Amino acid sequence: MFVQMRKMTVKEGYAEQVASEFNPPKVLLEQEGLVDLKVLVKKVRRGEEVVVVLITWESEQAWKNWEKSDEHIAQHRAKRNQPKPEYILNIEVARYEVKHVITP
Repeated sequence: MFVQMRKMTVKEGYAEQVASEFNPPKVLLEQEGLVDLKVLVKKVRRGEEVVVVLITWESEQAWKNWEKSDEHIAQHRAKRNQPKPEYILNIEVARYEVKHVITP
């Protein structure tokens, strides 16, 4: 398995908004090899907040197929012309190979 992580640091008070607005395109949800998608919000008392999006794929190749798809490329082209919202302070993207999954 393979996981793509997007970690967004946002101004205080915006994590729930970012999490609720995260609306993956239907074409992603129907993409072959997609296992699941999770949106996490870090609990903090005050200060900067963090939203993490984890997308799990059956394999790295399944993820690469999505990255190379016409739909994915078009989605990113459309976003290039939009300014990043001022409440998003930082975005970090990383990819991980899953070595172990332990379930009860």
